[in-house]
Amino acid sequence: MTVDLTRTPGRTGGDPGRSGRAGGAGDAGKKRRRLLGAQPLGILFSAPYLIFIAVVFAYPIVFAVWMSFHDYFFTAPGANVDRPFVGLDNYVTALSDPAVWRSFGNVGIFLLINVPLTVVLSIVLATALDRVVRARAFFRVAFYVPYVTASVAVVAVWLFLFSNDGLINNALGPLAPNPSWLVNSALAMPTIALFVTWKGLGFYILLYLAALQNVQRELYESVAVDGGGRLRQFFSVTVPGVRPATFLVVLLATITGANLFTEPYLLTNGGGPNGASTSPVLLIYQKGIEQQNPDVAAAIGAVLIVFVLIIAALQRRFVGREES
Repeated sequence: MTVDLTRTPGRTGGDPGRSGRAGGAGDAGKKRRRLLGAQPLGILFSAPYLIFIAVVFAYPIVFAVWMSFHDYFFTAPGANVDRPFVGLDNYVTALSDPAVWRSFGNVGIFLLINVPLTVVLSIVLATALDRVVRARAFFRVAFYVPYVTASVAVVAVWLFLFSNDGLINNALGPLAPNPSWLVNSALAMPTIALFVTWKGLGFYILLYLAALQNVQRELYESVAVDGGGRLRQFFSVTVPGVRPATFLVVLLATITGANLFTEPYLLTNGGGPNGASTSPVLLIYQKGIEQQNPDVAAAIGAVLIVFVLIIAALQRRFVGREES
């Protein structure tokens, strides 16, 4: 008896057209999953936020970069004027201005104070709050209230505390700095860094509190059995257990600090004394709005973006490498 294998279903000699169509459909499905992900419906739900990011962040950044390469100036609405391409002239103008370099130095000082202080205080206070049994909700709300309070209202309190005849100077007496905190070239930016650290602490504490929920309690018990106290438990279990949250806190604090504007604008009357607390974003406002040089301001903004990306890459390389 002879069997024709080419007509037997399920054999390799079956209908080549059908297998080809099946292979084509499989390849198309793989490409679709690679493009849209495993759950394409997620694209639909995230579309409003993606549109928001594109309109509010992506388009202004692209437009600012375009401005930085052109002779751009403000005109009346509807006016059609020529804005020629000037290459790197705006960048040369920006980078040859000592005020620009000083603003980046100021924000560097701010980050050196604010970021480590934010990380240390947040993780220590979050660990303490995680062990509080009574009035836990009260303490969490108390730390979070400054974060959601308007900066203008909180700044008024700090001006009262750190003014020349403020509460802090009265308490210090002869030890008070002269000139006072916010009018002292050496102390203005550190004082602003302390203010921003205090104001944003509640948000970062919540991040660490969420991360602490994923740390296994058995690890603390193991360290205790080996004779380790609270301090040993903190450095051997808590710190490694919340390392992903630490990377997030460092990144968010860096981005927030690089965009510093409201605090020096309100606390030191626009970056005083003599530019000692001027941040790059505040300088962008002064150059673009007050001095009517939006093209140079856009160039400073582009340099600031590169500055933040470099710092984020370094953090990813060192802090993120430890996390992985």
